[in-house]
Amino acid sequence: MFTGLIEGMGTVVKLASQGATIRLVIDVGVLAQGCEIGDSVAINGCCLTVVEIDAQELGFDAVPETLRCTNLGKLVAGDQVNVERSLRLGDKLGGHLVTGHIDAVGQLDQRRDEDEWSFFWFRCPRPLTQQMAAKGSVTIDGISLTLVDVADDRFSVALIPHTLAVTTMGALAVGDDVNLETDLLAKYVERQIQGFSQGMTPES
Repeated sequence: MFTGLIEGMGTVVKLASQGATIRLVIDVGVLAQGCEIGDSVAINGCCLTVVEIDAQELGFDAVPETLRCTNLGKLVAGDQVNVERSLRLGDKLGGHLVTGHIDAVGQLDQRRDEDEWSFFWFRCPRPLTQQMAAKGSVTIDGISLTLVDVADDRFSVALIPHTLAVTTMGALAVGDDVNLETDLLAKYVERQIQGFSQGMTPES
């Protein structure tokens, strides 16, 4: 489990094919301190397991399904990624509860920069917007953000200067792919509503 508050950016060192999987090696700097084999780390919002540690570099194995369903499959050496280590009991929850399970890949549709702020519109599959509401939460490449407006197949967010400076959002260009995860509570609410609409009762 994660919070969507990015701890820092890492740099992709290499992607090495290992049969059906890809070994993704990322230089995470000081964030490697305290990491152990088997730990969960969110890379661009995707929960991965640490399988290798070499000083400041962490290695992860990504299966074809992960590469297909996220933007990790498009990474190349030198790319920057958002990094967050898993939430521990007792840690502050400054963002919102994030599972690290990507729902879909979206694309930056529009970007409007005003002084130090930026306003982004992202396009996404229609089913995801059913789990969104203005002033609610969404996770974009691992970043917990507040929704501004929600349309049928896209939504908008406002980025403060700090977020633009310390995450990959600052370098994002129109057409770029992003990993999307909708709010966990919204998923359960939608599921319950679907059940009631199909004639189900809490007892059934």
